[in-house]
Amino acid sequence: MCMPSVLVVDDTASIRFLIRTNLQLAGFDVDEAVDGVDCLEILAHREVLPDIITVDVMMPRLDGVNTVLAIRADPRTRDVAVVMVSTQGHPADIQRATRAGVDAYVTKPFDPDFLVQTVEEVLERTRERREKVRREGP
Repeated sequence: MCMPSVLVVDDTASIRFLIRTNLQLAGFDVDEAVDGVDCLEILAHREVLPDIITVDVMMPRLDGVNTVLAIRADPRTRDVAVVMVSTQGHPADIQRATRAGVDAYVTKPFDPDFLVQTVEEVLERTRERREKVRREGP
């Protein structure tokens, strides 16, 4: 079985490093993007999509919520799981991200084990949903 893949999207190199390191230790194959534009370009040119994407909210060029909206609007990427990772922890921020289509929301600063657990849980729910659709049809 191949390692699940994650695309980590954050404009802060130290946060990307923290997320990447912890996910790699948990057995994930990790790639990185520096902002929403970079993320969408990577997704557009990649034959095999990541299993899950972590995305920051506050980024230059294209913020996380608009990145998620673009991911969900594209038929090719709309079913990729997304975890928002942000310092923006106000309920209105979480609701905005949820409406955009995130599968989970983790606030910074975060416990690395909690982030890994959240990514694993979202990935498992996504697999279960896909398996159910495969068995029962859309």
